[in-house]
Amino acid sequence: MSPVASRALARRLKGLREEQWPDAGLTQAQLAQALGGLSISLISSWENVQKPTRAPARRLEAYATLFATRRSWDGESLRILPLEELTDEERDRRKDLLDELLWLREGNEPVSAKAAVTDFWTFEENDQRITIVCAQLPEKYRRHLSYADPESADFVSLYTYADPDALIELFGHIRARNPENPVTFRTSGKLDPDDYTSHLVLLGGVDFNSVTKDVIKRVELPVEQVGREAAGAHGGFRVKENGQSKLIEPQLDEQGHLLEDVALFYRGVSPFNRKRTVSVCNGMYGRGTLGAVRALTDTRFLDRNTAYLRERFGDMESFSIISRVPVVGGQGLTPDWTLEENRLHEWPEAAA
Repeated sequence: MSPVASRALARRLKGLREEQWPDAGLTQAQLAQALGGLSISLISSWENVQKPTRAPARRLEAYATLFATRRSWDGESLRILPLEELTDEERDRRKDLLDELLWLREGNEPVSAKAAVTDFWTFEENDQRITIVCAQLPEKYRRHLSYADPESADFVSLYTYADPDALIELFGHIRARNPENPVTFRTSGKLDPDDYTSHLVLLGGVDFNSVTKDVIKRVELPVEQVGREAAGAHGGFRVKENGQSKLIEPQLDEQGHLLEDVALFYRGVSPFNRKRTVSVCNGMYGRGTLGAVRALTDTRFLDRNTAYLRERFGDMESFSIISRVPVVGGQGLTPDWTLEENRLHEWPEAAA
């Protein structure tokens, strides 16, 4: 097995533990216990990128089963579910992951290179910085939350971020897809000059995220986000169709419960560095922003949504899509862009 292949497998195993569920904070000790009471040093040797030890195939089977489903982690303990308890989707995910790990173990090129062809969150060149930009939650929403107060002993900086669920989802995915690239996240008020000229990924809309507002003004995008400043207004995305202005709005019931958000995904050339990209994942509410993210991270929809974008926009440098994000039981659902009724606006318009 070549040193390059050995390091690729070690990097992937470490990435599964650290980045598959970044909010879980899984330790080598927890993983060792879940895999049958192994030693921490053994897990460490499999993850050692400089001098890796090749994990046995049967251990890779355990890895694949473990990381095929979030149900392996209940918030306190990590365990391998019996195969018969896996759903069909989880079985498919297990098979794909096991194929990848065994492929790497045999010294082949990383399967993730195949994903680089289809995944919009894979950046081709190593060592290019990727900066995810979130808004800071306005002070009026933080003032009664001790976890968001720097003076409190319970302070957690992530509580000061708007759209933390979208941030966690996307940060883990981008890190996993780009192991050789530095990936960071910032609030919109704390960017330095080098952040602006990296690959920019903007989460959230113009109400909170000033960088999203600035970038949308600078790029070629015939979509205007109408904020929620006016009392009782829910805002929306203003577009032009057949020469007519149209406002695409979220849907709420009479009690103010969100029934359907709207999400914008935009990809284009960065206005600050022509050799870098800017991406916008934005909704009128947080569930729309998360929906824009999960459209291209959710393994159940990633392939079909990516294939749709490739077919619809080809090699265009700049494009956008606005879609529905249904909300059921308070949870935003991942939009399926292959369904025509879910696509509310596309730019550039399709050729006649």
